[in-house]
Amino acid sequence: MKKHSVTPWVPIIVALTFVAGIGAGLYMSHTSGRQASEKKLGYILDMIQANYVDPVNMDSLIEKTLPSLLSNLDPHSVYIPASSLKAVNEDLDGSFSGVGISFTLQNDTVTVIEVVSGGPAEKVGIEAGDRIVTIDGEPFTGPKVNNDSVMKNLRGEKGSTVSLGIKRNTSTKLLSFDVTRGDIPVTSIDAAYIIEDGVGYIKVNKFGRTTYNEFFQEMMKLKQDGAKDYIIDLRGNTGGFMEMAILMANDFLDRGSLIVYTKGRDGRNHEYINADGNGSFKDAGITVLIDEFSASASEIFAGAIQDNDRGAIIGRRSFGKGLIQTQSVLPDSSAIRLTIARYYTPSGRSIQKDYSDATKYSNDLIDRFNHGEAMSADSIKFDENLMFKTVGGRTVYGGGGIMPDIFVPNDTSGITRYYIKVANAGLLQKWAFNYADAHRAELARCKTIEDLLATMPSDYMILRDFVEFAYQNGIPRQWAYINPAADLIVSRLQALVARDALGIPGYYMIDNRHDVTVQEALKQISDEEKTSN
Repeated sequence: MKKHSVTPWVPIIVALTFVAGIGAGLYMSHTSGRQASEKKLGYILDMIQANYVDPVNMDSLIEKTLPSLLSNLDPHSVYIPASSLKAVNEDLDGSFSGVGISFTLQNDTVTVIEVVSGGPAEKVGIEAGDRIVTIDGEPFTGPKVNNDSVMKNLRGEKGSTVSLGIKRNTSTKLLSFDVTRGDIPVTSIDAAYIIEDGVGYIKVNKFGRTTYNEFFQEMMKLKQDGAKDYIIDLRGNTGGFMEMAILMANDFLDRGSLIVYTKGRDGRNHEYINADGNGSFKDAGITVLIDEFSASASEIFAGAIQDNDRGAIIGRRSFGKGLIQTQSVLPDSSAIRLTIARYYTPSGRSIQKDYSDATKYSNDLIDRFNHGEAMSADSIKFDENLMFKTVGGRTVYGGGGIMPDIFVPNDTSGITRYYIKVANAGLLQKWAFNYADAHRAELARCKTIEDLLATMPSDYMILRDFVEFAYQNGIPRQWAYINPAADLIVSRLQALVARDALGIPGYYMIDNRHDVTVQEALKQISDEEKTSN
């Protein structure tokens, strides 16, 4: 068994995660040394090719068979066709080539909601609020336009050009812009700001190749702005590169503290990863937010903080993925992600949930909801045989995700029949977009959330206008269901307008004021400070 501090093990962890290009030798080969089962598979393929009633495209047959073959190993070993590999890797690699806009689909039309600063679209003069109605001279509106088709048309090779026909409110004529695609950074941090005096909030949406650098830079800015305690929000973060989670955990742990260890088959890929003591936030307070969609690398980070008794974990039980995949590119530029090891938290927990029943595994989150787990921690039953102890002697359990130290039920306040109808119809987003679009010049002068809220109508006026808007879109005025949802509707509309006006961080700055999990974290930090004083 090998032990490593943070710096030396970086190449090892990279090898244990999504490393491309090392698996050409895994490609199917017909050698004399094949086992009986491999010979059987080869024989069946040869028999199909020689005798099947219709001509068979063997390449196509194998392409369709490989996903099923790998799915019989575990839920996370997958086959990636060559045509999909680039797109699959883009989010984790940290950039892609495109035009540099964020968009929404309104009335079957692509509408620009944000232009990446310094990106290709900004350089040619495209603005927030522009409607893209043609691409390369062809109409691009209507029911066939969806997120996938937009991505396919706007992304492309660096240096290639796409011609966009733009409809703008200030022009009666269709505007044309030739945009040369360039590298667009994919950021991992949705928001980072001082949420209360001395408390920094940071939302990490993925663990991509650039996540740690982004995280560290934002944390240092928060520190300079006076943060002494930090809320790390990993809710909805489904993971990515394990290395990034370990680097983040290292920043908070003392030298020698175990972060994670891995075990493969027959002692292979068996490594211990310890903190090197050079972290920049070893003395800072830390609270980690998780939910049922926090998985993989998110669970590594949360497990390291929890098992070392370093900070509080708040929210709901995490997903439960404790398997490590390596990506291997095959000779035809397709790839497989094959599970090569399990990871374990410092207390010795494997938090991988059981996957022996594929159907049960895929329905796990639905079953949790049906069993009441979203509302009550008492509904969770842990296996007493999987009991472990943290550094400080607290009991934790393995076998199915990270259970938070402080459980916060799913907040259903305000979610009435009316709210569900307007949300399902996408009317909240449509109203917010229409408002932002009609007041774009006014909103552009807003520098803070306070500025924005001061420019908007009163809560009552917002609600009244929205109810009328929803009525015009087929949702009856049912005040018995509207009034209990009023606060939720107004705050969500304000947050969506803030997103249009100030970018994604603006959304969280408003939404977090009503987020029960964030508010619980702030309460715990306040109580801790009172106790220490």
